[in-house]
Amino acid sequence: MIFRDLAGRWRIGVTAALVLALGACVPGDHRGQGGDPTGPPEFTTAASPTPSAYVSPPFWCPESGVRIRTRGSDAAMGLRALGLELVNCGDRPYRVNGYPVLWVLNEEREPIILRVVNGAGDITSGFDQPPQEVTLEKGERAVATVLWRNLVTDSTVRATAGAYLRVAPSTGQPSEDVDPDGPIDVGNTGRIGVSAWKKAPL
Repeated sequence: MIFRDLAGRWRIGVTAALVLALGACVPGDHRGQGGDPTGPPEFTTAASPTPSAYVSPPFWCPESGVRIRTRGSDAAMGLRALGLELVNCGDRPYRVNGYPVLWVLNEEREPIILRVVNGAGDITSGFDQPPQEVTLEKGERAVATVLWRNLVTDSTVRATAGAYLRVAPSTGQPSEDVDPDGPIDVGNTGRIGVSAWKKAPL
């Protein structure tokens, strides 16, 4: 009986050793490592890329030869300031003289009735420099600042907040919708100001 038990245990041990040895001989999946052909990419149903993986479309230049974009906003003590930038993306010099033309729009993209103050003197000081003609060569920029105050001085008058901003370089020129970097919360002041275009330093 003792001999039979020892023989049975010996057979079990040999069988297990053979199984382990055969498993070690099976080639692992190491495609893509050095020296191995990777082959054509396999189709996968991966999730949508994260925002950080998004590739923006090529820069587009309108027929006017200029693009308008915002440069971010700043808020302090109820005063709001939003930078505007006019970029000459065309092949010819572009001349502008005066103030940007503004339209503030609500959530339905309908214009909100506001008084636009050229020079912003009724809103704050330091933005009243008179306009001068600016000539932009290809790639050069002009800048301006949109200003307003978030004030509610009369509780009987409903406060106003715009959701979108439309800007034209000057009267009669094509306009563009730009990102206002947040709500245009003018309270019940009923006005918004803008400084004159000036050439940005290189």
